[in-house]
Amino acid sequence: MSGTSRRAFLAATGVAASGLAGCLGGTDGAGAGGSGDEGGTASPTGTTTGTPIPGESSLLLNWKPSGLHVPYFAAKANGFYEEEGLTLGEIRTGEGSTFSAKQTGLGNVDFAVTSSDQVLNVNSRDLSPLSVGVVMQKSPAVVFSTREAFGGELTSPDQLAGKTVGTGPGMVRMLTSLLLEDAGVREDVEMVDTGYDTVQQLLSGEIDAAGGVFGDAISAEAQGYTVDSLAVGDSIPSYGHVIATNREWAGDNSEAVRAFLRGTARGAAWAHQRPGEATDLLVDANGVLEESRDQQQQKWERMADGFMTGDAVADHGWGWSESEPWQVVHDALAGADALGGEVDPASVWTNEYLDTDSRFVGSYTDVI
Repeated sequence: MSGTSRRAFLAATGVAASGLAGCLGGTDGAGAGGSGDEGGTASPTGTTTGTPIPGESSLLLNWKPSGLHVPYFAAKANGFYEEEGLTLGEIRTGEGSTFSAKQTGLGNVDFAVTSSDQVLNVNSRDLSPLSVGVVMQKSPAVVFSTREAFGGELTSPDQLAGKTVGTGPGMVRMLTSLLLEDAGVREDVEMVDTGYDTVQQLLSGEIDAAGGVFGDAISAEAQGYTVDSLAVGDSIPSYGHVIATNREWAGDNSEAVRAFLRGTARGAAWAHQRPGEATDLLVDANGVLEESRDQQQQKWERMADGFMTGDAVADHGWGWSESEPWQVVHDALAGADALGGEVDPASVWTNEYLDTDSRFVGSYTDVI
């Protein structure tokens, strides 16, 4: 959907930027229905399906709840999933993206937050998790440093020539290497394994720069350092968080999948407009985050502003997959001999369940 047609759609349905708060609904004005309609029903272009989906679904996160998971908690707390007809029960703490992808492949959970590399990895090992929506259009991987460690401001990857860059294992290391190769400086950079202690090794001066995720850079900032970051996804097409489900289950429960994606997109749009309130909902559901509340809000704001939108979202809508990022990640994994067997990267994702006629999906760029 082009920018012009999205604006025409918004005008036709009575949604203008000035009316966004009411359309999103939530806790600070209009009811969670967001349209002002009595009884929580909405117009055909609104969100309510009017037909409850039988049963109760659950969501498995990729890790412990954090600011990166704000959209799900905002959508659940505001009743957006229920308005789509879906009952979302527990939001479960995860044990890593590999675990989440495996659990959907096994059919043990309806929905899971995972990563593109692990969807590919698990599909190469005789299970079939299917990505049905991209939450982060850019990988959260960054190369970052402090002004103290780097001796100045880091603005370009070619500045890393002659430097030592530390990373932990896995996809972050592969993407960091691809970034350096793309900049033509890979052979001039010493890459070292910093395990899971990357931030502290950077702050102690053991390395000049670090490959990690943007949450690591926020952790360094929270300790009083001035941090500069290079987003890997600006140069290397690659996705971050994706929503996965079991392929066969999705085929049998397509309305539930569509409802979950609509509700999540609406939760993301609502939280984008109200980052403070949205973070409060996350903390309310996960009291252990109270002490790090400010960092959680920073994570959400950085994710929302820098990693969730892009050309694919502007052209097609929230959650949209394109083939190139999947191919890039597949080739990186295959080159590192990290796959269990052959897998066609085009077979592990679909846009089939994204309702682009829903304004929070098809017109996400406009409504935020």
